[in-house]
Amino acid sequence: MEPFDFIEIKVPAKAEYVGVVRLSVSGVANRMGFTYEDIEDLKVAISEAMTNAVTHAYRDKEEGEITIGFGVYRNRLEVMVADRGGSFDLKRVKSGIGPYRQTESIEGLREGGFGLFLIDALMDKVEITNDYGVIVLMTKFLHENEVGLDDDQISTTQ
Repeated sequence: MEPFDFIEIKVPAKAEYVGVVRLSVSGVANRMGFTYEDIEDLKVAISEAMTNAVTHAYRDKEEGEITIGFGVYRNRLEVMVADRGGSFDLKRVKSGIGPYRQTESIEGLREGGFGLFLIDALMDKVEITNDYGVIVLMTKFLHENEVGLDDDQISTTQ
């Protein structure tokens, strides 16, 4: 398995924490060298997933938490949003997760939908499992020309 850093954050399932998570993904993506546009896409996508979890996951009870995981790789950022659970067992999550297909009934996944179409449009890859609660795994690739020197740039070395 390729080397990566994993960051995990748990927040109460309350709307006022969506902004905290947006700032977190923005900070991680900025550090990795993503463009402004890609960072904005990541912020919107994570807001959609978080808002859905806040709105739908704990309707029956007041208390609840959302776990957010950031898998920081050399060439991509994987963002996981889980609304029912403890820490991520990454191998288990990845073995049980499947791609989101636009033919799926969003109401079947969770009443009220996700903004999944928007998430799917903004991210490079979206995978979902709902064995116990819902886990959304969103991937955004870091394109080589976003970091360092482009081939088109003029070199200052002689």
